[in-house]
Amino acid sequence: MSHKKDNFLDFVPVRNERTKWDVDEKKTIVTVHMEHRKFFDRIAQCFFRRPKVSHIKLDGYGSAVWLQINGERTVGEIGEYLKESFGDGVEPLYPRLVKYMQILRNNGFIHF
Repeated sequence: MSHKKDNFLDFVPVRNERTKWDVDEKKTIVTVHMEHRKFFDRIAQCFFRRPKVSHIKLDGYGSAVWLQINGERTVGEIGEYLKESFGDGVEPLYPRLVKYMQILRNNGFIHF
């Protein structure tokens, strides 16, 4: 019985249209604004003074990945861009990139 495995590098990430974000003046650092809308988030906001919105400032690599996500580029193409832009500073490239994409997906910032 053959079991076909999907190659994660062929996936095309798409930003969630409900995710609000902005970029700094230099167009290098992205800040993602994560709204806390779930039931337990609202309880924490009332009793523990948690913010309704968290502002997550991405580092240089994360910002570069975010800006490359356009609904057309594959994860592999984004990896090639990172390698060209940052050189050996991103190694080990693909394990880190795949993990980062999984984190973005798990937080609802992107989908494939």
